[in-house]
Amino acid sequence: MTDDELFGEDPFEEPVAEADTQGLIRQAVDVVATARTMPLSASVLVARDELLTLLQSALDRLPDELRQARWLLRERDEFLASRQREADTLLDEVRAQAERMVQRTEIVRQANHVAQRILDDAREEARRLRHEAEDFCDQKLASFEIVLDRTLKTVQAGREKLQATPPPLPEDPGAPDGAAVAGDGDDLGFFDQDDG
Repeated sequence: MTDDELFGEDPFEEPVAEADTQGLIRQAVDVVATARTMPLSASVLVARDELLTLLQSALDRLPDELRQARWLLRERDEFLASRQREADTLLDEVRAQAERMVQRTEIVRQANHVAQRILDDAREEARRLRHEAEDFCDQKLASFEIVLDRTLKTVQAGREKLQATPPPLPEDPGAPDGAAVAGDGDDLGFFDQDDG
């Protein structure tokens, strides 16, 4: 009795070349699941050639599929690593930009502080110069006032002397060209500003 007679119809109706590894293993499981049981036993009769062919085909296909799966895993890992590098680069750029913005803010704050300090110093210097100029003008005006006061006193003294001078002497008819009669020098009434 042949295997075909013992097990029924030919199990290779579907070409083995077209099934993938998973399909071949499922066919092997189906062969075992649908096999006839032996009388008075839990054992089954399986066509050895059929099951070996299915398992060998699955084993033959397994390296290609594993290689493809490894390739897909490597591609996925490379893709994830690439995305991670891009994310890290983007994160670094964002951090750098945030640092620049903070630095700009700090620079602006420091510039405002320096500008305020310069303005305060300039105001203080202007106030000091104004006080110095006022003091200088006050000193010059005081000196001028003293000079004017002395000049006024000298003018008043001169006027007083002019008012206290005796009237002019009558002319001597014998004196040449109307010269006054000579007398005491103190009576002539000469003005001397140093006499004050």
